[in-house]
Amino acid sequence: MSECTQFWHFIIVFGILGGVGTSLVFTPSVSACGHWFFVKRGNATGIAAAGGSVGGVVFPLMLQKLFASVGWAWALRIQGFVFLISLIFANLFIRSRLPPRPGGTVVPDFKILRSPALSLVTAGTYFMEWGLFTPIAYLTIYAVKSGAFSDAFAFQLVAIFNAGSSIGRWVPGYLADRFGRYNLMIMALAMCMMTSLALWLPAAVISDGSHRGTDSAIVGLTIVYCIFMGFASGSNISLTPVCVGELCDTQEYGRYYATCYTIVAFGTLTGTPIAGAIISANGGAFWGIAIWTGINYVLALAAFTAVRVMKVGWKVTAFY
Repeated sequence: MSECTQFWHFIIVFGILGGVGTSLVFTPSVSACGHWFFVKRGNATGIAAAGGSVGGVVFPLMLQKLFASVGWAWALRIQGFVFLISLIFANLFIRSRLPPRPGGTVVPDFKILRSPALSLVTAGTYFMEWGLFTPIAYLTIYAVKSGAFSDAFAFQLVAIFNAGSSIGRWVPGYLADRFGRYNLMIMALAMCMMTSLALWLPAAVISDGSHRGTDSAIVGLTIVYCIFMGFASGSNISLTPVCVGELCDTQEYGRYYATCYTIVAFGTLTGTPIAGAIISANGGAFWGIAIWTGINYVLALAAFTAVRVMKVGWKVTAFY
């Protein structure tokens, strides 16, 4: 990417190659982690997934410094060397406990979506991804456009968000093993929904030119949103594979997870452009995507709640 000069270069290198590479790294890693743990799968997956958010804290701050000191090209090359070293360790240490199934295939098996529970989890995860990547993609732009943040601090919001996410990937996973994986996922989704509608939406409304509020209110609401939404949304990454694993045997875990995320990937692909279209339709105002984020979490919450009710009923104290 350090050599890219045209828009289509970035589409090929960052979009296609980066997307395929990330998928090939992330999905087998999470699936392999699930092979080694069952009772404490939530805690183990949360610890492993927390590394992604640590990178989300380090890389924005690192690149912000490197862009100014060594320029675009060498900043990205240095990042590439960090990736290289990290992935060497990943390839050396990540192991699957179970051998491949005889006659198995890496092709997703969409027949398993005949299971109502898995179909609901897939749909819920789809809406969750629509909601999750909207603030990740647009928080910095919103902060710059609001006029309440300096450009430097606007870019640091991503680091704040990921700092909260790093803790949020581990703590809910640890608690999920004690109080139920779906129970914790439902709580986290409710928190994502409420923070988006109760914190980001008011901040976006008062930052709009026609409803200009004080800069301190915008800054305060946005920072609090980044912290709490980052924490709550961390479970979106760490608990989803654990919730999928509740619906299948360990031997089938990778196949179920890959099938789910093959569909969910289209949500990741389309969510950011849809949010961009909403901003354009609102004349550049960001309150629409705050509502969009909140509504997606409402739908995700409904889907995961439905699965829990199907499995253990309406009993609040049931472990699931």
